[in-house]
Amino acid sequence: MLQFITHPSERYSIVEEAQMAIEGGCRWIQLRMKDASDDEVRQVAMELIPLCKENDAFLIIDDRVQLVNELKVSGVHLGKEDMDPLEARELLGPHAIIGVTANTAEDIIRFKGKDVDYVGLGPVHFTTTKKKLAPELGYDGVKAVIDAVRAAGVELPVVAIGGLTEADVAPLMEAGVNGVAVSGAIINAPDPVEYTSDLLKILQK
Repeated sequence: MLQFITHPSERYSIVEEAQMAIEGGCRWIQLRMKDASDDEVRQVAMELIPLCKENDAFLIIDDRVQLVNELKVSGVHLGKEDMDPLEARELLGPHAIIGVTANTAEDIIRFKGKDVDYVGLGPVHFTTTKKKLAPELGYDGVKAVIDAVRAAGVELPVVAIGGLTEADVAPLMEAGVNGVAVSGAIINAPDPVEYTSDLLKILQK
């Protein structure tokens, strides 16, 4: 599975970014606007909601659980300092997608038996799209985390994140991830639609 994470860019609006990722075949968009106000996020989300519905794509919003609830989008991604996923589940109900951020095996094992749908594990590499960055894991680090998590009996889907490009997909799938989340590599590609399509081809191998 491929998640596209929006990021402010000089080339495209956030809606244009999402549209190109969807045209390339991505069906999972995370709206992340860290420094924006709720009103600004709401305005962009209102444009993305019909676009995602028309294309059977999931739309999740980073962090802002109240907005997810208000706009009835597919779900939320929660960072380590955001709302507790159990609280988010109570607020959003059983059908919402709830993702959480993790940097270590311990982080993920903590979620065993909690009502979480996926884990974003990273950063794999250095990334400029995130300000407070945990230590980079690299492929070996990702594999070690996944091996430990699976040994502990936790079967949560793991999505790798952090500075990923096309070249990372195959090694990360070999390391045991269930999917990847990509931001800058898609936005900065000469042809974002084609780049997204290429990523999905590798993921489906």
